[in-house]
Amino acid sequence: MSSAVVAPSSVAPVAPMAWGLLAQAKRGLAAAEWEAASVDRFTAAYSSARRAAAAVVAAAGRPHRGRARPTSVWLLLPTVAPELAEWAAFFAAHSTRHAAAQAGIGDKISARAADDLLRQSWQFLDLAERAISAPHARRTA
Repeated sequence: MSSAVVAPSSVAPVAPMAWGLLAQAKRGLAAAEWEAASVDRFTAAYSSARRAAAAVVAAAGRPHRGRARPTSVWLLLPTVAPELAEWAAFFAAHSTRHAAAQAGIGDKISARAADDLLRQSWQFLDLAERAISAPHARRTA
């Protein structure tokens, strides 16, 4: 897969931040494939999926909320892309495990769990890119 994400030229513009986040997610997943340690592969895959979700939210032009409390991208995603709600729930269910893995605590991450999350993150990235490119996601931030 190419690490560059190019905005389609025949459609209305999407916030540049969205394309940048999507490109970061793609580079992160490509790098995750080379991680030898399953915990590193798992955390890189999760972080990349989170960037892809943030790209979809950015493409929708979510307004600045001032001093509002930070909200998980997995909670915001279904509000701007209902078709990705199941994916948001899936990744949200992995949030605690991701945080524990990053902190070096909790259960060990098996190679299979890391590989499964990496594969699912690639699938999600493809869907996120489609959501950003879709005609209904045409507001800019």
